[in-house]
Formats: sequence, C-alpha cells, structure tokens
Amino acid sequence: MTTNPPPLSTDPSGKPDYTTLEFPAAPNGRPRIIINMVASLDGKVTVANTERGLGSPADQRLMRELRVHADVVLNGAGTLRASGTSSRLDAEELEVLRRSRGLSRRPISAVISRSGNLPMERDFFTKLTEFDAIVYLGENAPPQRRATIAATGRTIVDLPQGNEVLATLSHMHNTLGAKLLLVEGGPTINGELFRRDLVDEFFLTLGPLVVGGRSGLTAVETDITPTVGTLQHLELIHAIPNRNSGEIYLRYRIP
Repeated sequence: MTTNPPPLSTDPSGKPDYTTLEFPAAPNGRPRIIINMVASLDGKVTVANTERGLGSPADQRLMRELRVHADVVLNGAGTLRASGTSSRLDAEELEVLRRSRGLSRRPISAVISRSGNLPMERDFFTKLTEFDAIVYLGENAPPQRRATIAATGRTIVDLPQGNEVLATLSHMHNTLGAKLLLVEGGPTINGELFRRDLVDEFFLTLGPLVVGGRSGLTAVETDITPTVGTLQHLELIHAIPNRNSGEIYLRYRIP
C-alpha cells in the first residue's frame, strides 16, 4: 500500500504550490518520469493544433513550478513544431530555488524526433545562451536535416531505429545523470511512454472549457486499439480546484 504525500499549501484562489512537491527516488536504470498536460472538459489537449488557450496563467505557473524539480524537460517533435518548447522558468525566484537545491539554473530542454523535421526558427534552436538543449534524433534522419540541426549548435544524440524511447532514457540516466524527467507532451510521446509502462506520475490540469468538434488530440495517443481489459488504472494523489480560474489540478500515481 502506498502513502500519499502531505497536503499542498494553496493560495486564496486554491492554486497549489508545486515547488514544495516531493518525489520518490528514480527507478533503477532510468529517470523518474512525470507527465504534465492541460485538457478541456471534453478531453481535448489542442485547439487548432496547439495547446495555447487551454490553460490559465495559474496553470502556466504550475508548469514552470514543476520544471523546478526536473533535470530534463522533454517534448515531442510535433509539440515543437506547433507551439515551440523550452525549459525556461520565466521567474528569477524559481531559478534561485533550483540553485539552492544544488540544481542547474534551468533544466535541460530536449526534443525527440525520428525524422529531424524540426523548425529551426524556434527558440529551442535560436536561444542557445538561455538554456541547454538536446535533440534526440533517429539514426535514419536524412543527412541534410541532421546537418541543419547540427549547424544550430545544439547537441545531437543518435537513436537506434525501433528503440528510440529506451535509448533516450538511457542517455538521460547514464550520461546526463538525470533523476527526474518532466514530459510536457505531445500525446504521441505520452502514449509511447504509457505503452511501455514507463510513466510514474501524471499531472493534468482540467480546464473549464469545451472544445467540441469531431477531431482533436487527447493527452495520450497510441495506435493500439484499447479494450476493457487493457485499461490502465491510476491512483489519485490530489484534486485541487481553483476558484478563480475554474481549473482542477490533478495528480495521479501509476501503481
């Protein structure tokens, strides 16, 4: 039987303080993996191909507070193409807190791509002095794309075909010494991690919005057809409502 952590302190609106979160030690051989996403009431995590507009300023602050704990922040290529990605904290007090805990000023930002089809104009590639970043790149990516990425000055780590995710986690653990990996999407990389039973915790901000439509991604996307017998049950750690934004902040543990 697992024991839940103590209750979080909240501000008058109900927003919790994620800087005070505690996480168990990483499993052997890989970082501890937590996913953070925001979704509408009807389960959509994108509007017009981006997550922007779904989360409030309070949710965005919580995202950055989670980054305080992370050694690496990982995104899939689709997220980078749609809305960009970085590991910035955008608050000096959060950077000071990391340093007080013996961590770097900002976590490493990482993106994983099999094809190397990435937007070179994004901050991920142009803001070299603001945060360290790594491109985990499939070994079959076209040479020209590889050369274009290398020319930006970002580090490239080659991934063997068919074993990209495990190779990425191995490099983070063995070379970077990462103990906590924060995954911020997209749904495809989330799905791959869930499929391989690699997720340890799942943070979800549920926003008071209905997107509608007959298309749109959910937080976890896979090519596997689910059945009742394959449904994965998670253990709720907290559900905290924000009276101002109407959001509910959920934290689940994967048993």
